[in-house]
Amino acid sequence: MMSHPEETVQEQWVFVVDDDADVRDSIAELLDSVGLRVECHASAQAFLDAYDAERSGCLVLDVRMAGMSGLELQQRLIAMGAERPVILLTGHGDVPMAVEAMKAGALDFLQKPYRDQSLLDAINRALSADAVARRADGDRNRVAQCTERLTEREKAILARVRLGKTSKAIAKELGISPRTAEVHRRNLLRKFNVGSTRELLGLYGTDDGRE
Repeated sequence: MMSHPEETVQEQWVFVVDDDADVRDSIAELLDSVGLRVECHASAQAFLDAYDAERSGCLVLDVRMAGMSGLELQQRLIAMGAERPVILLTGHGDVPMAVEAMKAGALDFLQKPYRDQSLLDAINRALSADAVARRADGDRNRVAQCTERLTEREKAILARVRLGKTSKAIAKELGISPRTAEVHRRNLLRKFNVGSTRELLGLYGTDDGRE
């Protein structure tokens, strides 16, 4: 299996963006009590000004804020290619806006007043989703780097392996011996740090079911 150096997927943060100081303080106290890292911002623009693409985590956004709304902030992040899992806090009259945000990719929304446990459950789901997405991005980057380092012959072998072809069929197509094709196949597994053809195909999002 391709290893995940630093499986911890960085330190995760919960970014709270709400123009109500009491709400920010309440959420910060709740998250501190369960050991989650939290950073609060009084406006969407303040969050954007402090934004750091390297910091992972999720956002808890008030839908209706002075200046830029939570929905507008979500759309701005999407346009920047800086999506983070988003949890929206809404008043009763803001539900249609929250539904629109959900359609744009928000993970969850909670109506005020919400239960502390409901918020914690939503945040834990969001942090898990962020961790999964970042590991997937890391795997894609490592696969691309490994692929670039292959020889032209190895790339030709890999292309045929990904089509599910056997070493015998690959050897016939490339005019090499089945033994040489098998050596190249084993070299591919070593270079991608996987133990089987199935794992290799899994890195590319395919799996022909064979070992």
